[in-house]
Amino acid sequence: MIRAMNSAASGMEAQQLRIDSISNNLANVNTTGYKKGRAEFQDLIYQTLKAPSASSSGAEAASGGIQIGHGTRTVATQRDYSQGEPIATQNPLDLAINGTGFFQVIMPDGTTAYTRDGSFKLSADGALVTSDGYPVEPEITLPTDTASISIDSEGVVSVILIGETEPQEVGQIELARFINPVGLTSLGQNLVKPTVASGDAIVGSPGTEGFGTLLQGYLEGSNVEIVQEMVDMIIAQRAYEINSKAIRTAEDMLSVASNLKR
Repeated sequence: MIRAMNSAASGMEAQQLRIDSISNNLANVNTTGYKKGRAEFQDLIYQTLKAPSASSSGAEAASGGIQIGHGTRTVATQRDYSQGEPIATQNPLDLAINGTGFFQVIMPDGTTAYTRDGSFKLSADGALVTSDGYPVEPEITLPTDTASISIDSEGVVSVILIGETEPQEVGQIELARFINPVGLTSLGQNLVKPTVASGDAIVGSPGTEGFGTLLQGYLEGSNVEIVQEMVDMIIAQRAYEINSKAIRTAEDMLSVASNLKR
C-alpha cells in the first residue's frame, strides 16, 4: 500500500508541473514570439516480482511476469518552435520572421542572446535595440536626419534622409539558426541562449538557404492554442484527482488491514 501511495503521489507531482507549464502558456498567449512548452514524463523503476517467461512448473509457457512500477517523473519541458501568426502593426521597426531563425541581441556582458521578438525600438543614438534596450547584432544605427526606414524581406535596411528621395542602405539584419532549437535555454525577456544540446549558432542572411524571410510592419504572435491548452488543463486536473483518489483508496485499505485484530 505504501508503494501505491508513493506512485500516486508522484503522479500528482507530475500533473502539478503539467498545470504549471499550461498556466505559463496561457499567461503568454499575447507575448510576441512566445513558443509554447509542454511537460514530458517517464515511468520510474520497476520492481520485478516474477521474471518474464519464468514458469514454476517447468513447462515452456510464455509469461509476461509480474512487474510493479513506482510512478512517474518529469524529464523535460520542451518548446514547440512552430510558426506563430503574423500580426500587422504598421510600425516600420516591427519585424516578424517567416520561417526559421532568430534575431541576435547583444547582452550587457557582451554575449549574444537570441529572440523571435522583433518589436524593435531606436535608442537615443539611433541604434536599433530591443524593448529592453539591448542592441541588435550586427549593430545598425540610423542617421539623425532619417525621414523613413525600409527593411526588405532579406534584411537589408535602407533609409530616406530628410530632403532626399533616393534610399540609402545603412545595414543588414542577420539571423541565426540552430541544429536543435529545442535545446535552447530560456532567459526570460523573450530571450534564449544556446547550450551544448542546441549546438552553436549558424548565422546567415534572411531568405538564404535554411533561413526565413522578414516581414516589416508585422510581429509574430504566440503559437499558444487556447482551446488545446484548456483541454490539456482539464485532462491534467482529472489525472490529479484520480491520483489523489488512489492515495485515499490505499489509505482505506491500510486502515482495514490495521483493524483486522479488532
